[in-house]
Amino acid sequence: MPGISIVCGLGNPGPRYRSTRHNCGFMALDVLSERHSLSWTRAPGPSQRALWRVGHGQTALLKPLTYMNDSGIALERSGIVEAGTLLVVCDDCNLPLGKLRLRPGGSSGGHRGVESIIEHLGTSAFARLRLGIGDPPPGVDRVEFVLSGFPDEEEGRARGMIDDAADLIEEAVRHGLDAAMRRLSRQRGAPSCGRRRRFPA
Repeated sequence: MPGISIVCGLGNPGPRYRSTRHNCGFMALDVLSERHSLSWTRAPGPSQRALWRVGHGQTALLKPLTYMNDSGIALERSGIVEAGTLLVVCDDCNLPLGKLRLRPGGSSGGHRGVESIIEHLGTSAFARLRLGIGDPPPGVDRVEFVLSGFPDEEEGRARGMIDDAADLIEEAVRHGLDAAMRRLSRQRGAPSCGRRRRFPA
């Protein structure tokens, strides 16, 4: 399997959505960019891009600015050719809060951003890292839920999950997707680290 040369985090642009559940993909890439002092620039798509030197290679971190449901447009225009080098990072209502799932391919799982990428790339054969945000409470609309922030009682678990996701992305880029999947398998059942950094306002 070819190495990961682009990591696409999914979310919605702008301060209104910055700390919402639907922006977990953006948040994970922000953690990586902070760790490695990367700079974000405007790129075709439209998107934001940060270039990350890893060993003798380079991986692009990409945040589509087309809004979630049109993520595939930005990715298609960014110059992606080989889906096997792509890792998509997104939230998932079908996973409990704090749970991570890493797969080399598969369906969209009902995620509109992933659906858009499949449509515009013409394939589902790309890796995806899903970050569990849990189901909406009874009586709460799913769209309203994903576009809301994490309450105080969930923030520690959510931040720990996002930091753990950044660790897995780094493992996948440096050592390959299989290594990252093995790492996650070893960690399964262990509590997230629960780092207490607060989300930006």
